[in-house]
Amino acid sequence: MIVKMKFLSISGPRTDIDRVCEVYLSKYEMQLENAVTELKTTDNLLPFVEVNPYKDPLAKAEQFAGLLPDKEFHADLSIRKDEILTLVRDINHEYVEFLEKKELLKKKKEELLEKEALLEPFRPLELDIGKVMKYQYMQARFGRIGIDYYRRLEKYLFGDLNAVFLEGTRNEHYVYGCYIAANADISKADSVFNSLHFERMTLDGIYMGTPDAACENLLQDIDNTQKRMDDIDREIENLVNSHASALLGARKLLERMSANFDVRKKAARIEEEQSESYILCGWMGEEDVEALIKDVEKDDKVFVMVEENREKYFGNPPTKLKNPKFFKPFEMFIQMYGLPSHNELDPTMFVALTYTFIFGAMFGDVGQGLCLFVFGGLLYLTKKMNLAGIISIAGLFSAFFGFMFGSIFGFEDIIEARWLRPAEAMMKLPFIGQLNTVFVIAVAFGMALNLLVMLFNILNAAKAHDLENMLFSHNGLAGFVFYGFLVFTIVLYMMGHTTPGNIFLILFLGGPVLCFVFKEPLGNLVQRRKKKMEESKGMFIVQAFFELFETMLSYFSNTISYIRIGAFAVSHAAMMEVVLMLSGVPQGHTNWAVIVLGNILVCGLEGLIVGIQVLRLEYYEMFSRFYKGSGREFHPFNKQK
Repeated sequence: MIVKMKFLSISGPRTDIDRVCEVYLSKYEMQLENAVTELKTTDNLLPFVEVNPYKDPLAKAEQFAGLLPDKEFHADLSIRKDEILTLVRDINHEYVEFLEKKELLKKKKEELLEKEALLEPFRPLELDIGKVMKYQYMQARFGRIGIDYYRRLEKYLFGDLNAVFLEGTRNEHYVYGCYIAANADISKADSVFNSLHFERMTLDGIYMGTPDAACENLLQDIDNTQKRMDDIDREIENLVNSHASALLGARKLLERMSANFDVRKKAARIEEEQSESYILCGWMGEEDVEALIKDVEKDDKVFVMVEENREKYFGNPPTKLKNPKFFKPFEMFIQMYGLPSHNELDPTMFVALTYTFIFGAMFGDVGQGLCLFVFGGLLYLTKKMNLAGIISIAGLFSAFFGFMFGSIFGFEDIIEARWLRPAEAMMKLPFIGQLNTVFVIAVAFGMALNLLVMLFNILNAAKAHDLENMLFSHNGLAGFVFYGFLVFTIVLYMMGHTTPGNIFLILFLGGPVLCFVFKEPLGNLVQRRKKKMEESKGMFIVQAFFELFETMLSYFSNTISYIRIGAFAVSHAAMMEVVLMLSGVPQGHTNWAVIVLGNILVCGLEGLIVGIQVLRLEYYEMFSRFYKGSGREFHPFNKQK
């Protein structure tokens, strides 16, 4: 059902706005509107321009709370406002110091890693880097040379070059090492190696000892640096853990204080000579309004006024749905299509009953239905998924129809059918002949639903004071009479009774058709609208003809569309029969693995398809006849759980 909403304004001294939010508005759900723009009848309204002082502390509290391990901590809600801000400030001060130390260590580690990566290719060299760099009569150059150039160097130049190349490591592209030459020959050696694209790498002044020993020292330094960083992480963890309860309490309280302060974004202020006041306005449920008024009766600083003529001055109210827990998950389908406006019927209960009933009829199996019930129920209880709740309830109806059809995990010889077996039940109809019983029942059920949703449309039109749609549309009173009489005539004919005479046909079929054709002029007449016909009479007749043709086609297509209920009931039995055949049940040698896998496949695949098809019936065959879904969602600033 839709909660009846009222538009109210709350005012008082400007300095009292936080107390009002904390003491009163925190108890109720209220959708705030911008007071400056909504209260058009009030003069001298000014916006609040204050900056939220709790925004940054809240962000810090959320950051520190996110560092806590995944275990239950008790939130301490007894701390005061000044204690909260001091706590967050002190923890943040220590946290920043730890981060600065860690950042310095991180930079040091990166430098050490760069040095180790630079020295790693030279580890096989058996020489002391520090001593080599200080040779008096020789010079050494460290670097790498392309593999192709190195082969050329080996083949052609080593014999004529007074230099020694010491190879370190090599890969598919480069050979790493160093060449050493006397001072007199170093220039020539440099020229030759440069011509072969030798890339020099500077190692002097950084390392002592052999490359292997230097790499080991660097790795040790890297490991020690990482340990110091890990120690800082543990200190940060100990810091937040030691204040876990206070931090969680501070976060919760700051969330509330920040939300209350942000009320100023929607509030207005009035500056007077000696005082300044605030005004809040918005929508609240009727019961909450009455409770709030009673709550502030003895508070002389708070004034609440419920506004009249809400639609005239403040537009249509938002939509807040309130349904029993059993129907609550089905609100998801309503939100997907569009929420009802304040003067529409809430179709949640109707959808819940028809969706689960039709799903069960299309997917009737005791075993698979109970599996859906258990699986969906567990997901709903643990994850609070609305779709899982819908699956669970639909599974119950599947199990019910499984008993009616005598089917359990595809076996139809274990329990007796309490009603009929979809694949076998047949009946004879006049003019048509033999036809599957579930097809006939499905069409009859669809006819009844079409008449019911037409009644819903009449009620919706009455609530909206739309006489034209209520009386003359193909989904209004005229359509109900036309379609109802047509259904009545068909039922009489199929049951072998005498059909109504020509006078009744003309009266109950021809009269509504004229209402369809002249709906707009008749609507103007009953609603006393002086509106001229924009198109010519010929164009009006042509347009009316095609609209009438579309209306008759929609009646037929909507009715025939319900055959899918019977079709899926029959197809489910047929699919499970195939599974049993593949498992060897008819031959007497049952393969239970095939039965289990077949049931899982059918339950998952057909369950998904049936769920979509039932939703299609809800949206296209039912909602299209009575429901607009043009409402806007209710967004309270302090949503109650």
